[in-house]
Amino acid sequence: MIRDKSILAIIPARGGTKGLPRKNIRMLAGKPLIAWTIEEAKKARYIDRLILSSEDNEIIDTAKQLGCEVPFVRPAELAMDETPGILPILHAIDTINDKYDYVVMLQPTSPLRQAIDIDGCIEMCLTQKAPACISVVEPGESPYLMFKIDNNGLTVPITDLGFTTARRQDLPRTYAINGAVYVFNTDWIKKNPVFMTSETRFFIMPRERSWDIDTTLDLKICDFLLSNKI
Repeated sequence: MIRDKSILAIIPARGGTKGLPRKNIRMLAGKPLIAWTIEEAKKARYIDRLILSSEDNEIIDTAKQLGCEVPFVRPAELAMDETPGILPILHAIDTINDKYDYVVMLQPTSPLRQAIDIDGCIEMCLTQKAPACISVVEPGESPYLMFKIDNNGLTVPITDLGFTTARRQDLPRTYAINGAVYVFNTDWIKKNPVFMTSETRFFIMPRERSWDIDTTLDLKICDFLLSNKI
């Protein structure tokens, strides 16, 4: 709890991931991937309740063994590849009996995220009186230095700066959502079921804690970083 506001944290973890099958419970530095998120969520100062949303029995059993509450089984139709990420969160909010002022979504694919990132995102949301706050990272490459190829095979700049030759440090700073922490006012997200609006604030995280596991290479890199405490 923070400023008399109650906080519910939800870990959405479905079993049918295709890019990296069964990734949510794959072993990472000696633990199931989901364990890293559960452990850091338990260290966070402001979370009042931590729950899992999953349709998968193996993931549910693993989470329970790690001390995470599983108050319901997610309907299978909310665990499809095409299911928008906000729908399992709205289902969880509507399914549990208690009302919470804020909801935190913690995806298990961000194992290097720490409790200080969770608390910092929550603090920013409340101190800035924002309805939502999302963790972001400054990307390694600026989009102002990126291009696309059109249907005629011609090079087209992505941004309105065109074919700039500016140094990276002289360009506007840009940020990308890293998938680690999402904080929402509960009433607001039910009325505005989207992650990003002009009202959303950004909590900037360092690149070394912003890995989002989507491939086998991501898993190997994170395993190395965690195993060697880098």
